[in-house]
Amino acid sequence: MPPDKEDTALWPTEIRLQKDRKVLVVAFDDGHSHALSAEYLRVHSPSAEVQGHHPDQRVTVAGKRNAEIAAIEPVGNYAVRLTFNDGHDTGLFSWSLLNRLGQDKATMWAAYIADLKAKGLGRD
Repeated sequence: MPPDKEDTALWPTEIRLQKDRKVLVVAFDDGHSHALSAEYLRVHSPSAEVQGHHPDQRVTVAGKRNAEIAAIEPVGNYAVRLTFNDGHDTGLFSWSLLNRLGQDKATMWAAYIADLKAKGLGRD
């Protein structure tokens, strides 16, 4: 899928996986920088497996507290494919998505935790 205009508006200046493989640091040319946990990225994967093909098909992914990023692969000039230690590798994380995940992290994480609780699921 080609990038949309929003995807090309930001350009990453750094994409770094911390040594423990549990945090991805992404910095952009607009000055924003985000430290995103592997767990957070895994449960918010843009893949159809997680997001479904319609908003009401979205899956709440539980049990990913120990998620790690096993590999990072560039996709064109607009995204990266992250491979997680559970084998999941079908989501393409565009630059705009990574930025949005960073900027909205507090709200999205709180909603995820509330969703887990409502469904009787946990992070472990």
